[in-house]
Amino acid sequence: MIVCIAEKPSVARDIADVLGAKEKKDGYIEGNGYQVTWTFGHLCTLKEPHEYTPNWKSWSLGSLPMIPPRFGIKLISNPTYERQFHTIENLMQHADMIINCGDAGQEGELIQRWVMQKAGARCPVKRLWISSLTEEAIREGFAKLRDASDFQPLYEAGLSRAIGDWLLGMNATRLYTMKYGQNRQVLSIGRVQTPTLALIVNRQLEIQNFVPKQYWELKTVYRDTTFSTILRKSEEELVLEAEKQKEAIAAGKKPKKEEENRGIDPITDRERGLVLLDQIKNSLFTVTDVTKKEGREAPLRLFDLTSLQVECNKKFAYSADETLKIIQSLYEKKVATYPRVDTTYLSDDIYPKCPGILKGLRDYETFTAPLTGTALLKSKKVFDNSKVTDHHAIIPTGQHPQNLTDMERRVFDLIARRFIAVFYPDCKFATTTVLGEVESIEFKATGKQILEPGWRIIFGIPSAQSQEEKEEKGEEENVLPAFVKGESGPHVPDLYEKWTQPPRPYTEATLLRAMETAGKLVDNDELRDALKENGIGRPSTRAAIIETLFKRNYIRKEKKNLIATPTGVELIQIIHEELLKSAELTGIWEKKLREIERRTYNAGQFLEELKQMVSEVVMSVLSDNSNRHITIQAPAPEKGSKVSAKTEAADKPKKEPKKRTPRKSAAAGKRRSRLRALWQLQVRRLPYKLMTSSASLVRFAEKVPLSRGKRLTVVPNGNPDVHSASRLNKGNHIK
Repeated sequence: MIVCIAEKPSVARDIADVLGAKEKKDGYIEGNGYQVTWTFGHLCTLKEPHEYTPNWKSWSLGSLPMIPPRFGIKLISNPTYERQFHTIENLMQHADMIINCGDAGQEGELIQRWVMQKAGARCPVKRLWISSLTEEAIREGFAKLRDASDFQPLYEAGLSRAIGDWLLGMNATRLYTMKYGQNRQVLSIGRVQTPTLALIVNRQLEIQNFVPKQYWELKTVYRDTTFSTILRKSEEELVLEAEKQKEAIAAGKKPKKEEENRGIDPITDRERGLVLLDQIKNSLFTVTDVTKKEGREAPLRLFDLTSLQVECNKKFAYSADETLKIIQSLYEKKVATYPRVDTTYLSDDIYPKCPGILKGLRDYETFTAPLTGTALLKSKKVFDNSKVTDHHAIIPTGQHPQNLTDMERRVFDLIARRFIAVFYPDCKFATTTVLGEVESIEFKATGKQILEPGWRIIFGIPSAQSQEEKEEKGEEENVLPAFVKGESGPHVPDLYEKWTQPPRPYTEATLLRAMETAGKLVDNDELRDALKENGIGRPSTRAAIIETLFKRNYIRKEKKNLIATPTGVELIQIIHEELLKSAELTGIWEKKLREIERRTYNAGQFLEELKQMVSEVVMSVLSDNSNRHITIQAPAPEKGSKVSAKTEAADKPKKEPKKRTPRKSAAAGKRRSRLRALWQLQVRRLPYKLMTSSASLVRFAEKVPLSRGKRLTVVPNGNPDVHSASRLNKGNHIK
């Protein structure tokens, strides 16, 4: 019998349908020589510290660093998970072959490998590697099964990542909590989480410490067109331009021609501005040059996960986590390809399938009709095998979307339009630059005109950019009047008071871009691709990292802006070890993990370097005698949210001084005694909802008929006198 193991039940059902397995069993589907089973994501995890040695159970500075000689895995403690694992274990023990049908990525490989190891699988293993869950893709994947050994580097990279997160997270979290946390709250430190928090904190401090400077702009209106003075670039601006030039050359782009640094110095005092205004107000404005340059703009890149999350945050204010869940759902509904990708390119073998995909987009026939019956454009900016590793960009599968939610429909629309647009011609535009002069002071006006919309017609707007993006880039799309070189006439000058502006706070969109490029906000697609190699985190994990920062009360949201809390700010300020909080250094670390995946770096070397680093961090912090502490602020409870006692307990150090609470009354003591007695109370049926107060529960218990073999278990929710309401049937627990 051949055992196929998928990452979730819905995927298992799709695979079983294609394989002809129809008979549903407990935890698997059987038929046609196959048994198709599933996990629920991670069934296994790395062992807890105390499972390596009992001394590590209590939180103590003396036990650090915790570095197990050998790492082990265990089943996650969950009855559903345990039951499913035993089913998988039994199937694998009797299997002739196992086919790993997990998600085709690093995490998917790790999930299934751990399960197979824990189950003691001994038979040959093959790998199903697909980017879509359509019937055609599944059949094609089973026809081209690959050896599991081909993916050993992928597993080693995933394992190194998990061990790295354990070593740094466990040690640094205990270290900073015990040293600086006043034993009141866990100070969570993470390999990706902390540098991401540092980005937000550093930006926030930059804004807080920003001192606005007053300046003035000299402008004039000639023939209903506003002209601005040309300003000389500062030394800082010239240095920044030089750095961008170097990065562009490194990314393979042609260097820009050096331009003359012309114009007047910025106007920093009003008196000088008034002198200049007085100098030009009675003189004629003369047009000195008119340049019209035609250009072409290629279609927008296809989506990888990060760019899709960025676009959804900008357009719909969806969080990164929301977008990930939506695109995952679209993938499982077979209308979009695999979502956890970091490339915007397609492989050449996808090109022949594109006409069929376009044909399946029945709701977009207005745009697909002009492409029917013609050879589709094949741009190197879209199809490039060298830019595709495990998976290609996110595109539609060609299956007609049905039963989508409003949110899913919006995201699918973005994906579909991007895909259609790459087969349309470039947008042709003309940029007109008019230079003028008054009393040797130079002015400039720029206008942009769309000549042929090309791909832009797909989006139904003159520009695919938002107003916010236009403002950031300083772009204007307006048509200027016809000017002639040498013409002159009266004009209306004026002096405008301005103030320098601080950098903008991060939004989820801009933070994702900064994580992708190790803290550098880059608009250019090619340059961004070059910097991706050193990004922090992976596309599939960045959303979870941001959510973790919210849960830890390190950041909060004000409208779309991400704001660091006092706890988050102080945590970053108290960390002196740069590797823990530097986006660039962490990006280099991430690069090594990708190199392990590509067999160009050794996993063992990575872990040895990591162990050494963890030991150095521990020694450095322990030697700190500054007696610094971090202000702990409890997170503000969200409306309608419930925090479980289990979650709260997990967030506290294992060893914490017990605080005695004074007795309220003898009656209260009796009430608590009766509650403890209820833990062994046997009931036949609870026909109505329990009230949350302990008094109501006691009164109810006095009237409940007993039945052998039935037990009511009461689990206190933090407070011994408070219990969550629940409808119970035979033997169910109050939780």
